Amino acid sequence: MSKGKFAIGALIGAAAGVVAGLLTAPKSGKQTRADIKDKAAELKQEAAMRADEARLRSSEIAGDAKEKVKEYKERGERSLEDAKKNIQDKK
Repeated sequence: MSKGKFAIGALIGAAAGVVAGLLTAPKSGKQTRADIKDKAAELKQEAAMRADEARLRSSEIAGDAKEKVKEYKERGERSLEDAKKNIQDKK
């Protein structure tokens, strides 16, 4: 199982646990709704923060990959030029 799927599952499980705990707590309906609203806001903020972190990390990975592709392309071009020179020198 990937880390991302595990994190999403853990977040959903935590949210379900919080909601279940709030709904079974001996509070008035008004207090319970306020608690659910507060917890939902916290979870939404947490999810947004993690999504931002994931976007940033994926951008970094994409940038690194582009640099590697550029590096390998340049190496290949140099190798091709060297091979052409060697062929020309042997003629």
